[in-house]
Amino acid sequence: MFSNSFFPEKACYFVGIGGVSMSALALLLSERGIRVRGCDARESHFTRKLRAAGLRVTIGEEEISENTIVYTEAVDMHAANLERARRAGKRLLSRAELLGRIAEEYPHVLAVAGCHGKTSATAMLAHIFSCGKRAFTCHIGGEDLDLGNYHCTGGEFFLTEACEFRRSFLRLKSEIAVVLNTDLDHTDCYRDHDDLLAAYRMFAESADMAVVNADDAGARSIPCALSFGLYAGDVRAKHLFGEGERYAFTVTEKGTPTVRIHLRVHGKVQIYNALAAYAAARLAGFTPEEIRRGLESFRGVKRRFEKVGTLNGAPVICDYAHHPREIAAAMDAADGICAGTVRVVFQPHTYTRTRDLMKDFVAVLRRAENPIIYRTYAARERFSFDGSAVALVSRVPEASYVQSPENLKKRLLEEVGKADVVLALGAGDIYEIVKGIVDG
Repeated sequence: MFSNSFFPEKACYFVGIGGVSMSALALLLSERGIRVRGCDARESHFTRKLRAAGLRVTIGEEEISENTIVYTEAVDMHAANLERARRAGKRLLSRAELLGRIAEEYPHVLAVAGCHGKTSATAMLAHIFSCGKRAFTCHIGGEDLDLGNYHCTGGEFFLTEACEFRRSFLRLKSEIAVVLNTDLDHTDCYRDHDDLLAAYRMFAESADMAVVNADDAGARSIPCALSFGLYAGDVRAKHLFGEGERYAFTVTEKGTPTVRIHLRVHGKVQIYNALAAYAAARLAGFTPEEIRRGLESFRGVKRRFEKVGTLNGAPVICDYAHHPREIAAAMDAADGICAGTVRVVFQPHTYTRTRDLMKDFVAVLRRAENPIIYRTYAARERFSFDGSAVALVSRVPEASYVQSPENLKKRLLEEVGKADVVLALGAGDIYEIVKGIVDG
């Protein structure tokens, strides 16, 4: 698949190989005859999955003999192993650069961008292509319950998430670009919303065709082949019916009804993801009936409103929500299935996001009854009190701060009743922590 000039030694090394995207790309290269090995800071489900596939994975740093090194943007660029490789004149590729290069090998590329919903919308597309028996490869930024984070049936279409962090998505040249929404995020690399919107516009305009959310004030200003939405757009959802936060709706194309779809996943926000996938699939040549079968086969993605167990008889649901808009959507979905009280546990993700969106975090968390704020997941950042969990708690009078799994379980056992729902939110290690304290 790859020319000899790109991988002359047919080998490469991944720094941060255990990430959801990095592990998918490692598997993709390995299946195409590239010798892949790598390291990560910690053991995880993905490192174990890679070993099971025959890849060598080391926990911690090691000497790197390969001349091509792929690194995740989450890794410190001044890490010792990268510095040594740089001094030795080795070729360093960021994850985004590799993803862009891989995409060039496919005749057709569909890339999904947006502050929220990328993983679900990309996974929905993968199910449409799978049910439609197309030859495709998908790279998903989460684990689809059926397809995982990487799935391949052929090399005609490449389906991928397109991340806006550090303008990574501008490395991708796609045939169909999808913009789900344009909420402000990643304030460590964008000056303001206008700066972010300009990047989304560049991403969409570099594609042959674009699909945008007509209900999003920023996205609807981007030229497109098709738009979607509940209140505006070419592709809309009409006659909504929700039961237990699972929705059925009729799709219309420029006012004409085409098909009725019954989603199996929770939350009204999933209607937007489904409409985006529908519009992109229509541009790729699918019929409405083919799309319906694909969307109705989609059971969800891990960490996206996923039930992971119970506590005191109450269901415990984990969601990746780490932005105020995502938190609000997850809380709305939980309210729709809860007879008692939704008990929110939130772990802030990065200090800059918490600091710069503090007002919005406070507003949404004050909706919850006595929310629990877990210690911040710093990711790539150094401690900053202004963006810390403690600073957030100080602005939410109803909230309490917890910093250990033991104390979290103790607090929840004291407060949670059988009619309640525990909603654990965040993109850090809160998922593993909560899974470790729940009943089976």
